[in-house]
Parts: sequence; structure tokens; C-alpha cells
Amino acid sequence: MLAGVPDEANLRQDEIFGPVAPVFSFDSEEEAIREANDTEYGLVSYVFTSNVKRAFRVCEALQTGMIGLNQGMVSNASAPFGGVKHSGFGREGGYEGIEEYLETKYVAVNL
Repeated sequence: MLAGVPDEANLRQDEIFGPVAPVFSFDSEEEAIREANDTEYGLVSYVFTSNVKRAFRVCEALQTGMIGLNQGMVSNASAPFGGVKHSGFGREGGYEGIEEYLETKYVAVNL
């Protein structure tokens, strides 16, 4: 665990793929959301709380493609996988993933 990481550190801004779990303290829910969204990436976020109303408020406000709510594993073959911002466009897996490979064609017919 790293403590005292400065705001300008790459750890706070980059998308990290590795065995690193940055954990930061905050004084308010609004500050936590602001800090979590203050990045150009948005693949996955994690929210841990026993307050159901807070869980839904925070999940709604986070700018991310996936959220692990009170769990660390979010991947599921039947669920859409993907991020927002610079963390990807579109989805893999689930119904949404199949939609990425389909083209809709509308035909208006008068016979």
C-alpha cells in the first residue's frame, strides 16, 4: 500500500493494469466522485458501502464503463465489458457486445 501519494502522481491519473489498487481517503461523497472522475480514463470503478442509497447515487455519478459494487470482480461472460473516455469505445460480451457486430437496416415497404 502506498501512502501520501501526491495529486500530480501518475498513479492518480494513469490507467493501471497490474496488481495495484490505489485507495484514497476523502471527506465527502462529492469529493470522492470528483476525484474518481478526474481522469481521462474510465474502464472500471469500485464502490464499497453498506448504504444502498449512497451506492446508487455514486454508481450513477461515476464516469466509468463498469462498476464493482461491494465486490472486486466485475468480469462476466454474459455481461458487457468496456469503458468510457480513453478506456474504450463500445462493448464486448453480452447483448451489447453482439450489437457491435450487427448493422441495422430499415426497409419501408408499400406493396
